Amino acid sequence: MEKDIAKMEGARTGFNESSSTIDPGSIWELLELQGYQLDSICGLLSFSSYLYMKFFSKENHFSVQEDPFPSVAILIFVAEIIECADRNWCLRTGFSLRFIGLFTMFSQTGPCSVCLGTTKTLCLFPFVNSFLRLFLAPTEVGKYLFMTFEPVDNDLKMSIFTYLHAEYKCYESSKFNYEFLIEVFDRRAISSLIFTNKRMAMQIVPEKLRKLWNEWELRGMVLTSLALQIILMVTGDWRKYSSSNKIRIVLWLAYLSADSVATVSLGILSNNQEDNSDDGGDSSDSNNVLTALWAPFLLLHLGGPDTITAYSLEDNELWLRHLLGLVVQVGVAFYVFLSTWESSVINFLAIPVLIAGIIKFGERTWVLRSASNEHFRESMLPEPDPGPNYARYMEEYRTKKDEGFKVESRINPTVIEVPMAGNNSLHNAAQAVADNISDTEILHRAHSDFKKFKRLCADLILSFHDILSSQSFYQERSSDNAFKVVELELGFMYDVFYTKASLVYSLLGITLRCISFFSTLLAFLVFLILPDKKSYSTVDIYISYVLLVGAITLEFYAVIIKLSSDWTMIWLSKHKSMTFLYKFISTFAWTKKKKRWSNTIAQYNLVRLCLKDKPPKCILIQKVLFVDQLLERYRYKDSECVKAELKKLIFDQLKEKSRGATNFKDCKQLCAARGDSVLRENCLGKLGWATDEEFDHSILLWHIATDLCYYQDLSKKEKSIDSSNCEASRLLSNYMLYILVMCPFMLPNGIGQIRLRDTCAEAVEFFKERKSIKNAEGACNMLMKVNTEVHPSEVKGDRSKSVLFEACVLAKNLQSLKEETNWDDGKKWKLISHVWVEMLCYAANHCRWSNHAQQLRRGGELLTHVWLLMAHLGITEQFQISKGHARAKLILK
Repeated sequence: MEKDIAKMEGARTGFNESSSTIDPGSIWELLELQGYQLDSICGLLSFSSYLYMKFFSKENHFSVQEDPFPSVAILIFVAEIIECADRNWCLRTGFSLRFIGLFTMFSQTGPCSVCLGTTKTLCLFPFVNSFLRLFLAPTEVGKYLFMTFEPVDNDLKMSIFTYLHAEYKCYESSKFNYEFLIEVFDRRAISSLIFTNKRMAMQIVPEKLRKLWNEWELRGMVLTSLALQIILMVTGDWRKYSSSNKIRIVLWLAYLSADSVATVSLGILSNNQEDNSDDGGDSSDSNNVLTALWAPFLLLHLGGPDTITAYSLEDNELWLRHLLGLVVQVGVAFYVFLSTWESSVINFLAIPVLIAGIIKFGERTWVLRSASNEHFRESMLPEPDPGPNYARYMEEYRTKKDEGFKVESRINPTVIEVPMAGNNSLHNAAQAVADNISDTEILHRAHSDFKKFKRLCADLILSFHDILSSQSFYQERSSDNAFKVVELELGFMYDVFYTKASLVYSLLGITLRCISFFSTLLAFLVFLILPDKKSYSTVDIYISYVLLVGAITLEFYAVIIKLSSDWTMIWLSKHKSMTFLYKFISTFAWTKKKKRWSNTIAQYNLVRLCLKDKPPKCILIQKVLFVDQLLERYRYKDSECVKAELKKLIFDQLKEKSRGATNFKDCKQLCAARGDSVLRENCLGKLGWATDEEFDHSILLWHIATDLCYYQDLSKKEKSIDSSNCEASRLLSNYMLYILVMCPFMLPNGIGQIRLRDTCAEAVEFFKERKSIKNAEGACNMLMKVNTEVHPSEVKGDRSKSVLFEACVLAKNLQSLKEETNWDDGKKWKLISHVWVEMLCYAANHCRWSNHAQQLRRGGELLTHVWLLMAHLGITEQFQISKGHARAKLILK
């Protein structure tokens, strides 16, 4: 510290106006002590330009009209942009395009030339030359203009200070002292140049445009914030049952923009109050009082709509950030509110809206916290159970033994193996009832199962009582009703993770919502009958009306959504006094046809992808934006409706597997099966190799083989194949490839992406060599003609991971079943469909719950429905196989 003070004192001496010499090293150290980074070209430019502006401008600012060289602000603006561009380029490419020279000095007539050069070329910015009329100054600094980029040395420091000192002495040496230097550098050079009192950088913008922006900046931001809330409210719930990418993009942009726009609007309101005070005006100016009413509405907007609180699961983990935002933004709103307080009606009118805004913002923070992984798990943990009192038991044991009794400790274990659905005891206990349950019963069952099975979403285990109850129910259900229950259950799960459902459907939530609604309604009615509004701006009055009406309309829309929700229907159906209201709401057609998920499965076909039968549009623009590969994947993605036949195929096979499991070991084997159990029952010796590979390897093998078999049968029959198993096989084949390509995070770890790219590369090369291929059928038929007597792995080795011709071998083996085992096409496609169902179940069971939950916001995945169905049927490893504690008793003899 003492050394720093000594340096500053030395610098003071160097800059004393009576001194005839100057010590640039001391001054440089002084500036670095003040926090200025002057060891770069941009820093030198800022330093010298700022000194020139301060020393040689009488009013300490530049304007186009007053000075023939309005260059300083623009030069620094350019320098700052250059620095940012260079940093970004370094991050992307790994090397720098730093400028060889970027410097300005000043002669007696004005600033000199700015030389801009790169490692390859030397250039002058055209607008700099035309705007600023710069020319090269004949100084010693000129030798640095064409040098390679080097650190600033002492010679350059001496040149700068000597030149500026001499120039200033010629102008007015009496002002050149230490105090004036400190006054000059009370801000950083670049900030001072860009943000002067007259905002020199803004002088580039026309005066009319600046006035229009200043007048409508706040108004536009507030109205934009309201518009974003409307978009979020209306479309927030759509993604629950829609897989459209357009909806996702719109919702993503609105979600990211909403908080930022509202926060910036609050900042503008706060700055307006400061600017009004700085200008000597009355902080309680009538227009400021009215615009201060908008601050509580911005808090309402920051609270967000009920239909979306988190765009993804990761947003829930950021609840602490939202809590900090709540404290800061409420503080800003209070500041705006109090700074315009003058005991007017408008001031009092802001109080109920402020209360409503704090409630809404607080609701969102609380819901995000509740849905975070840590707190969601804690909410389902049981009370701590220490178990039987071992110390007291042993104390009694020793006491009785010391008294002369012969003591025995007899343990009664209560370990019970879970009887599976196939067990006779379960069938005897379960009543065979007709599958004719009503929609109300399905709704109640889904809600009951959700409260039990949501433990799966916290990596907790299920009790064996829950498993038994669930198995007995689903074993007696049809596939249609079973999928309906699961749809509703996953809908409840979506509401908990992504909306305010966990709060707004509780007694506390309803109370808070009534308070916020009637507070906003009161503010609207009072503002409506307010007699004297002529003292306020007409535009601001209309905007205030729009904000009030918008807030009330959003509340009404939220009430309609709540009344028709599954949560409300459950509550109404449980109360006999609400039977009339329940039936009244149920009569509306739109409640009966309400969608719970997209009910579609995405399709992705490798042969079509490699044929490139969908040419891209605007490919050059896509490549410039680096989105060509991403858009290509989406270009070949299709979707198909999940038909009842496919649901029946999946559910029947799951029920059959569930009946065959009698203990925990069997469950583990079922969870690990990925097609091999189906082949074991039929033709494991011939096709078993096709399921022994890694899982992504098996997906690619069976996907290509399924296509080859389909087109081979199609060309033989010369008509469409109407087999339900064939159609189901193709749907599941294309769906599993979609999971591999677009959602690899839902599959076990592997090298699926590498294997996929190698396979595509080999297929593209194969198709290019054969010009006669026009469509997928021709491509598949051509592949089937390839001689595969020698296995492809023996020829290619391990260098390429392509499975293209291995799939041809598998397809030929499948086709040969007809001749070797007297199978017909129906039996062959039944085998293929069962293999695909088993692979689907394997993928569903080995996907983490968080990935399943992430897909709920994209319209849902069939994989997630299968995962939950498997858990309901006991095909899961997340359940308890024993109950209670082992109880010990003392036997005295």
